[in-house]
Amino acid sequence: MIEARHLRVLRAVAATGSFSAAGRELGCTQPAVSQQMKALEASVGTPLLIRSGREMRLTQAGEALVRHAAGILAGLTAAEEEVAAIAGLRAGRVRLVSFPSGSSTLVPTALAALRAAHPGTRVSLEEAEPPRSVELLREGDCDVALAFRYEGAAGAEEWDDLVVRPLLTDRLVALVPERHRLARTPPAESVGIGELAAEPWIAGCPRCRGQLVEVCEAAGFTPRIDFATDDYPAVVGLVGAGLGVAVLPQLAVESVRPRGARTVTLEPPVRREIVALTLPDLAQVPAVAATLDQLSRAAVR
Repeated sequence: MIEARHLRVLRAVAATGSFSAAGRELGCTQPAVSQQMKALEASVGTPLLIRSGREMRLTQAGEALVRHAAGILAGLTAAEEEVAAIAGLRAGRVRLVSFPSGSSTLVPTALAALRAAHPGTRVSLEEAEPPRSVELLREGDCDVALAFRYEGAAGAEEWDDLVVRPLLTDRLVALVPERHRLARTPPAESVGIGELAAEPWIAGCPRCRGQLVEVCEAAGFTPRIDFATDDYPAVVGLVGAGLGVAVLPQLAVESVRPRGARTVTLEPPVRREIVALTLPDLAQVPAVAATLDQLSRAAVR
């Protein structure tokens, strides 16, 4: 294997014409230069210099290696400078995947703060619900995944191999048409989900839909789901048009303007934990660590 330090010595010897002069240029002794040249010749398996008395000239292999050494050493220098820039957050890239309500609430604040603090760091954003977002992280297709899981849900160990940065606890609220009888409930009061047992329902994403069914069945009824959509504005629009009721995370309600609909606090409370996930090795990358920090700050409310 050819080492960069050996190439630097070869170039100095070729430029100065002797080991002693190369040593003076490199700030080392003549024997040290000789030893490194012997090591380089052993690495490539062929002589690189022809020594004749006090004169020294390159072999054909030596000339070829010197010719390539300039490009190799320049590339290494560029790589070192780029890595130093990334480590110092003067450059870098972070691939972020988030679920929709996180994309419209937490992510903009976090990324704006990150850009202000580290303008050389670039962040790309894609949307995916868990568990797909977590799969993308494990498959190497993103660096940070914004995800959620419901309190008390099975599979708490599914993130054991990841770095988990807790962000906030998001409470679910009921969404009812503004002319619904429960729309007049004072904000300080809450209602049991069983009071909505006879209503038609609009359900959200598959994971949220499964959680809704579990909560309703625990309250003694099975919800009649008339509509299902992953699009939160569509859920709000359907409720606002009087076509049913829904249960949405508070974070999702914040991301849309619920025209024609009102939120109602539910009891017993149903919550989901919002987290940022990354791989252990990625957590040490400065740009990823900075992104996690800004997501944590954006979640303070």
